[in-house]
Amino acid sequence: MTTEAEPVRAPAGAQAVRRALDVLHSFHDNRPDLSVSDLARRLGLSTSTAHRLVRTLLAADFLEQDARTARYRLGPAVTELGRLSYHQRGLHLAAPELADLAERTGATADLALRSGPYAVIVAGGSVTPKVGLRRPLHSTALGKVLLAWPRAGEAGPLALPPLYAFTDRTIVEPGALAAELARVRETGHALNDGESAPGVRTVAVPVLERTGHARFALAVRATPEVITDARLDWFLAQARSCARALEVLLLAPAERRTPEEPAGGHQRSGTV
Repeated sequence: MTTEAEPVRAPAGAQAVRRALDVLHSFHDNRPDLSVSDLARRLGLSTSTAHRLVRTLLAADFLEQDARTARYRLGPAVTELGRLSYHQRGLHLAAPELADLAERTGATADLALRSGPYAVIVAGGSVTPKVGLRRPLHSTALGKVLLAWPRAGEAGPLALPPLYAFTDRTIVEPGALAAELARVRETGHALNDGESAPGVRTVAVPVLERTGHARFALAVRATPEVITDARLDWFLAQARSCARALEVLLLAPAERRTPEEPAGGHQRSGTV
């Protein structure tokens, strides 16, 4: 009789599911389409394995194939789920607020949430077909906010992959990043001053949920000539005003009710 613990095995089919998801994630860098050999090379799979995965995703409408080039792109099922998620999160309500913020400040206004080691821009001026939506957490104001006010279950900065330097100002030392996040929490905002790209200055603030964690990060981005040191407090005030509005707008309807208010609507008074 052995006392050794049984090895932990992944559920049957889990590897195939993981690989299928990896295929979909391969389109994150906004490449218009990919071939089977492209996918196999990116994922370190054999061409035959990549082909089986692609055919399965194609049958479920998660991918579609260009009849002329035989290359693949994301399919209508991804579009449908993305739109559903967009509305379930209330992000359609955020767009007018972000547009107003951009008009008032003359800067680009963006809203992002966290996905692993990235800040993913989900609404705002940067959401265009030709621009990638993922930004590294460590080198962006949006990412620093999401790291400074993490939600339950989100890994801390020590779990990030090696910190890559995009410019000579990018923070690449874990200790320096920890100190920066402490400063972000103390001041209530994050600053990206040329850390992700030269000549770009971004300030970001949290969009908090009731537990005090950041549901989203909100940023305004321009050049140092627009977001000057002298006007930084003004830009922060505009961003914080928008964030407070979004904290209410992006709540689910049930979360907007006070604890005393019944699900059916306002409480009735005792008189008629």
